[in-house]
Formats: sequence, C-alpha cells, structure tokens
Amino acid sequence: MANDRIYNFSAGPSMLPLECLNQAGSEITNFGGSGMSVMEMSHRSKIYLSIFEETKENFKKVLNVPDNYSILFLQGGATLQFAMAPMNLMPRTGKADYAITGNFSTLSYKEAKKYGTCQVAASSEDKNHTYIPKQSDIKFDPEASYFYYCANNTIYGTEWKYTPDAGEVPLVCDMSSNILSKPVDVSKYGVIFAGAQKNMAPAGLTVVIVRNDLMGLEFPYTPVMMSYQKMAEKDSMHNTPPCYNIYILGLVLKWILKQGGVEAMAQLRDTRSNMLYDFLDNSKLFKCPVVPEDRSGMNAVFTTGDKELDTKFASDATKAGFSNLAGHRNVGGMRASIYNAMPVEGVSKLVAFMKDFEQNNS
Repeated sequence: MANDRIYNFSAGPSMLPLECLNQAGSEITNFGGSGMSVMEMSHRSKIYLSIFEETKENFKKVLNVPDNYSILFLQGGATLQFAMAPMNLMPRTGKADYAITGNFSTLSYKEAKKYGTCQVAASSEDKNHTYIPKQSDIKFDPEASYFYYCANNTIYGTEWKYTPDAGEVPLVCDMSSNILSKPVDVSKYGVIFAGAQKNMAPAGLTVVIVRNDLMGLEFPYTPVMMSYQKMAEKDSMHNTPPCYNIYILGLVLKWILKQGGVEAMAQLRDTRSNMLYDFLDNSKLFKCPVVPEDRSGMNAVFTTGDKELDTKFASDATKAGFSNLAGHRNVGGMRASIYNAMPVEGVSKLVAFMKDFEQNNS
C-alpha cells in the first residue's frame, strides 16, 4: 500500500485496486492520446465505444457469461432492480418467491409486492439473520415467475454457499457484494444484478445479466428505462450511460484477469476471510454471531458484547489506519468488509491490531 493510503474496510463504496486508481489518475486529463478525459467523451464516439465494448467483452470473459444472456450497464443501483426485476418478470404468472435473509432482501420483497403476489419462501429472521436457509427449508412455488435471493448479506455477514434449485422457476439474484469474488455458473440464473460499488467500480453503475428469453415480458406500463428488452436493444445506451464508471470497471476487469481471474479472487477471499475468522473463533474478547458454515467471505461481522468497547475499538482502529469498521446501525458491533481490492496484508495487520486491542482491554 502507498504510504498515504489507509485500509478501508467500508461495506461500500469500497476500496478499488490501487493499480487501477493509479492508471485512471494518469489518464484523467488525456486518455489514449485523445487530449480529453473519458469523463468528457461522447458515449457514441469511436474511442469511447472501444472502451465500452472491451469492458463488456472482458466482463463476459471473467464470469464466463453464456451467449444466450445480455449484459446491461445501467443506473439506479441494485435498489432500482428491486422494482425492475418484478416489472419485467412478474407478468409471467403474477407470483414470485422471495428468500428473506437480511436487509436488502427485505426491501426487495416489499418493493416487489407492488407488482404481484409475493411469497416468503424462506426466512432467517427467526435467528436475526445469522444463518442461510438450507435447500430443504425453502418452500418453492412451481408457479412463481421467479425466485429471488440476495447472495451475500453485507449487514448480517452471511452468504449463500450454494445455488438454490428452484426447478424450472428462474433465479433472480442480487450479487452486489460478492460478484467477481468467485466463479459463478451464470447458466443457472435468469437474472443477476449487482451495484458496482463493492467489487467493480464507483457507485453509479449497475451491471445486469439477463437470460434473453426472459426479456420482452414486462408490464405494458413499464418505463422504457426499466425495460430489460428496450435497454438490451439499445446496448445500454438509450440515454447516456455512466461512462466513467464503465471505464473504471474495465480497468478492474483487466486487473482481475491479470491476477488469474475469479478463480484467483476466490483463493484470495478464502485467505483473507479464514485469517480473520480463525482469529475470531479463538478470541476471548471478540465473537462472530454467524454460524460458521454461512459466514460471508466478503463481510465479517463481530462484537465484543459491550457497546462502549465496540465504539472504542472502531475509534482506535480508525486512528491506527483501519477505517469504517463500525457495524451497520441496524445491528451494531463491528464489520470488516474484505472485498477483492483489500490486500491480504490489510487483514493481517487488522488481526494484529485486534490481538493488541484484546490484550489491552480484557
């Protein structure tokens, strides 16, 4: 890490690879000899279209997206997809299944109820979202238009380690906080969406992967900008897309490919998360409330059990160069978000700091 950089453990927007930031900085006023910034380019210019196409091709390569899927670069964050997914898919049967495993799946469920009949097919609310329901616990409706779940729950620190099998019912998955961190069999999904500000790019870009046969089914009142089909027909350029964010995503994708792809990202996430969870499981002060088999590889939550001591830890950590470790306001405690760009060194140094804090505060 550069001497003037801190270790940013924010849940999002999160840290980006330093290599990508440095390249973006070197090109900020003059990209590729064009004499202008990517921020200043027409989205329909030849030079920008080359950035756009290369980014889309590399995204397809990194996640091995099949040819019968469209990749969309949209706006509105994952939150807009809470409405966009049902508006495009709900007309199939008027019903949908939802797994409630945290804050964002709850918000998505509430939004979807405006457009059809939604069933809670599974929930972890009974134990404060400290686990992920098993396949056998999910009550699938074979007539549902789709089954929705959130792959990784940033606030509660849980993650689906398996892909639910809903039979012929398409899967709709919010992968905002773990996309590009491990291989994904895209062919098992109908729709995958993700806000960029965790593992991909700055906030403002949303990537959506849609199986082509699921497009063109939207409600007649669906706005053009919220139609998967209309946006796919215009190659995400019905209006000006988030050009600079797409450019940054392109840099991040090249960085991931250079590291060895999502397989290498998966090895790094295991190294980082195992290091942190191994310490927590052997700590006399800190505890992780999530059942071991469902712990997130991206967001580790933990607490001392004492609110005042939790506050002191977050404060002391910030002074030591570890920022944004306070837990979400809904659950308190602490949270370390360890996305792709977090170097292993950052987690190693955090664990060393936690050991010292434990020794001095026990």
